[in-house]
Amino acid sequence: MAVIGIDVSKQKLDCAWLRDVATGKVKTRVFANRRQDFPHLLEWLEHQTGEPRDRLHILMEATGIYHETLAYWLHAAGIQVYVLNPAQVRDFSRSLGVRGKTDKKDSVVLARYGATQQPGRWQPEPEEVRKLKALAARLDALDKDICRERNRREKAEFAMATDILRSIDDILLALTRERDRLQQQIDDHLDQHPGLKQDRDLLQTIPGVGPAVSLRLLAMLRSRAFESARQAAAFAGLVPVSWESGSSVRGRPRLSKAGNPKLRQSLYMAAVVGLNRNPDISALYQRLTGNGKSKMAALGAAMRKLIHIAYGVLKTQTAYRPQTT
Repeated sequence: MAVIGIDVSKQKLDCAWLRDVATGKVKTRVFANRRQDFPHLLEWLEHQTGEPRDRLHILMEATGIYHETLAYWLHAAGIQVYVLNPAQVRDFSRSLGVRGKTDKKDSVVLARYGATQQPGRWQPEPEEVRKLKALAARLDALDKDICRERNRREKAEFAMATDILRSIDDILLALTRERDRLQQQIDDHLDQHPGLKQDRDLLQTIPGVGPAVSLRLLAMLRSRAFESARQAAAFAGLVPVSWESGSSVRGRPRLSKAGNPKLRQSLYMAAVVGLNRNPDISALYQRLTGNGKSKMAALGAAMRKLIHIAYGVLKTQTAYRPQTT
């Protein structure tokens, strides 16, 4: 088995093969981050390590979109790929006493992480889910642009700037048409994948979960094989983090806030709506606030409860049924 760390940037790939774990000896090389150069990377690894492809373990950090092409290509080539949380790698680097930061050092740290920490193997998202996530992200961006233009229009209208209003109206019209087209594309995509469409319909049986929230929940819950509702909630950044030490440090627990902030924003609004429409959410909120929890802490628990309910609905493939009588 050969363990290789790859530090991914937009232009290049810094590779480090950990030749000896005990001594820390490494072999390094830099490749361009271009698809046409990936075969050269693989040839170099096979030549240097003397290992077959299925014995190569390659670790990289999640770096926005720059790691994705390489990760999918390597997985398709039969190599074991690990995509790591950058925060965990950073903490591991500090534990090693690594001073300074360079791309070469980062690739070595990744290799040492893989050799000692036994991370979980990365599995690519289903192609239909990957496309749905891209469409949903684009829809969010258009909604944000439309909101900005409407705010600008309000200011221009107050200032009676006629020429500016005409320009803003033209932009708003184009953005709205594009949003409608994109929404239709999302609907068509769901129609082409009946499983995803059924999942979204099931999610919308949960009171407080509407079209926008169900789309984000669907993209998250179907992006990987979660083993439990707790794991899904942790992935969404909705688990409490304690801050205590001895008798003097008593910090207030807070949400971890890992994962997608847009999803948490949507779940917050869904939880607020659920206080009046969802009996399980309402009962949980009333119980927690009655026991002295703050309203924000109770809402955080309600958001986590929504994730648990959504996970259960999809796992059992049954519509929502309230547990509170």
